[in-house]
Amino acid sequence: MKKSIFLFLLCIPFIFTGCYHAQISTGMQTSADVYENKWAASFIGGLVPPNIVHAEQHCSNGVARVETRLSFLNMVAQFLTLSIYSPMEITVVCAAGPSANLQTIEVERNSSEEIVMKSFEEAIKKSAASNEAVYISFK
Repeated sequence: MKKSIFLFLLCIPFIFTGCYHAQISTGMQTSADVYENKWAASFIGGLVPPNIVHAEQHCSNGVARVETRLSFLNMVAQFLTLSIYSPMEITVVCAAGPSANLQTIEVERNSSEEIVMKSFEEAIKKSAASNEAVYISFK
């Protein structure tokens, strides 16, 4: 009887946790440049998210893919702290560079709000006409 209770208590963390994995892809070609943070600190079961990853510091050609996941060790740490500390793994895969078939609109970084809004409107129209993504690049 004691052994079955012990086994049940040992299995509880695995019953109430699950692997979490989210992937966002921009459609750009991937490069070998990868930024990883295996212990991005979030708290209260992820209600307080980890710090922002400033991809522009790591990827000069933009981002091809972003993945967030909970590894087994992340889940163990979350279980041991009763979800107060909820670490996650973040992976940013940099882009190889703009692809020839991607539509891009370039906007000066210090442009007025009116020019920026017109650029977004133009991107929306191009995207609706071609049924593909249109990227806005701030130079």
